[in-house]
Amino acid sequence: MSNQKKQYVKEYIRSLKEIEECIEPYQEQKRELRAEFRNNGWLNTDEIRAAVKAYRLFKHKVDIDEVVENFGIISGGTNE
Repeated sequence: MSNQKKQYVKEYIRSLKEIEECIEPYQEQKRELRAEFRNNGWLNTDEIRAAVKAYRLFKHKVDIDEVVENFGIISGGTNE
């Protein structure tokens, strides 16, 4: 590996480290949010996963009716 390539690898790793350090507080918030909803009995793990899948479908501009239908299928057949 050339010295220039090694320098690019170092710079990439340095930048990646900075990004990951910035993201970590948000990742921790997501973990706390999941724990709060589970601990309060509002949603179980499978329901949280289904909600996340539904959100990601919606985020990618999938038809909302399809999102609700998929959520119902994943969460046991109810669309409430």
